[in-house]
Amino acid sequence: MFRQMRRIKQLLSDEEVKELLKTEKRGTLAVVGDEGYPYAVPLDFYYEESENKIYFHCAKTGHKIDAIKNCDKVCFTVWNKGEKQDGDWAYYVKSVIAFGRASLITDDNIIYEKIKKLGLKYYPTEKEVDAEISKDVKAVQMAAISIEHVTGKRVHEK
Repeated sequence: MFRQMRRIKQLLSDEEVKELLKTEKRGTLAVVGDEGYPYAVPLDFYYEESENKIYFHCAKTGHKIDAIKNCDKVCFTVWNKGEKQDGDWAYYVKSVIAFGRASLITDDNIIYEKIKKLGLKYYPTEKEVDAEISKDVKAVQMAAISIEHVTGKRVHEK
């Protein structure tokens, strides 16, 4: 069902893929938007390795929510800022593309658990995460991507 990566020599290991999903701060979610047009939006996220899911938050209404309700098939892309090797001017960039199905989380306990884990990835202290959650948790929609297929690639930008 999913295509194999064409440039197999650039394929990242499963461990490298998981590391990128755990450590990178932002990714792009692509959905089937209005009138069948692609809609891709950058967002903050966190990867729950034990569940093989990507979690993100958003508003309870909007283009992204409508698209997910209409078609749960999504694509999520993450990439690092790259690194140079000695004597080379061009960067080596690692990226991950995950295909899966998005679902909206409705259980308040799960929403709280997942929003806290997301916050801990970005905020400097748990106290700040708790303060932010107490202000806005009722306005938050949490969503999960259940990963069905994922590949990673290392590209030399030269």
